Amino acid sequence: MHEMSLCQALLNQVEQVAQQHNARQVSSITVRIGPLAGVEAALLAQAFSIAKLGSCAEQAELILESLPITVRCRLCQAESTVEVNRLLCAACGSWQTQLLSGDELLLASVELVK
Repeated sequence: MHEMSLCQALLNQVEQVAQQHNARQVSSITVRIGPLAGVEAALLAQAFSIAKLGSCAEQAELILESLPITVRCRLCQAESTVEVNRLLCAACGSWQTQLLSGDELLLASVELVK
């Protein structure tokens, strides 16, 4: 389960943020996940509940936000929000699109307790 290693990397980032701001604890962590990120949100949440033990985020709530898949058409330049496995331009129907978003796994925010 690679979600556990993702959680450990996430918690390393969170601990660095907490140290930089002289925080003793983290109360919440918000992560944004695109459908094409290759991460199962439920497995990430489950791994987080284990990985956070003994860290400054032991009491933290993990908030997972879904991001849309957005593409830009290489023909008509229109930007569209699309579905997984259907990365077609909504304006002209072209398959010649460039992925703009939807494959991210982002640490969006960390709430600290001083």
